[in-house]
Amino acid sequence: MLTAVLSALGLLTLYFAIIFLKDYILASKEGRLEKPSFFATGGVGFATNFFDALGIGSFAPTTALLKQFKLTNDRTLPGTLNVSCTIPVVVEAFIFITVIKVDPITLVTMLFAATVGSILGAGFVAKLDVKKIQLGMAIALLIVAVVMILQQLKIFPTGGDAIGLSGIKLIIAVIGNFILGALMTLGIGLYAPCMALIYALGLSPAIAFPIMMGSCAFLMPAASVKFVKEGAYDRKASMAITVGGIIGVIFATKIVKELPLEILKWVVIVVIIYTSATMFRSFSKPAELKA
Repeated sequence: MLTAVLSALGLLTLYFAIIFLKDYILASKEGRLEKPSFFATGGVGFATNFFDALGIGSFAPTTALLKQFKLTNDRTLPGTLNVSCTIPVVVEAFIFITVIKVDPITLVTMLFAATVGSILGAGFVAKLDVKKIQLGMAIALLIVAVVMILQQLKIFPTGGDAIGLSGIKLIIAVIGNFILGALMTLGIGLYAPCMALIYALGLSPAIAFPIMMGSCAFLMPAASVKFVKEGAYDRKASMAITVGGIIGVIFATKIVKELPLEILKWVVIVVIIYTSATMFRSFSKPAELKA
């Protein structure tokens, strides 16, 4: 089953990579590549994807650095983020799925749920009140983080170390990841909420990595192909971030694989608190008025 999952992901990524590379080569021959330094944007890709592999997420820090150093145009930023981070995220998925032992049924059903959620749930979720979702998730993540801290301090019973789910817990996990996949259409990241969901269901925190990376890896190639075909992305920045990102991911995954479980739990706590804080900050900002 895992072989089938990885094969499907590999074929999907290969399709994207061929389209991306052909477009880049053609633009290079025609002198249409953008001006910013390949090495500077590659450095951004290394740093942000390094932390992405630790569960922090890459879109927000990549956006901040690209805008701070004026390395790309705001108009092409959404496409650049998707295209540039697709292959690094797929590399993360391949590494974590193959090195971290997880029950195949749990993995496949949760990956499938997130993918279907992002497709079928988009229309429904787009009608929801974004501010209320941000506040609700910020509070929920903070509660999970507090519970995890109390467990680490031996005040509450510790979380589980299971590598798979069954019965009602599996159903909850599938429904939860379906919702998280749908919420991605609102720009709400899947990583930290997925970590919280997995921990709450008694799974080992390590299990979050193949599930959350795999979920995003299946979502990104299709969306990125659209950006490439429409030319709505920065080709040079995307290629540089891809190359730097792959290197950053490889370095980071070695660290994650070697971290003792207790330290990994603290890493997960930090990620969840960080994401909760960003949700509260987003909630506190005035809503944008639509014309």
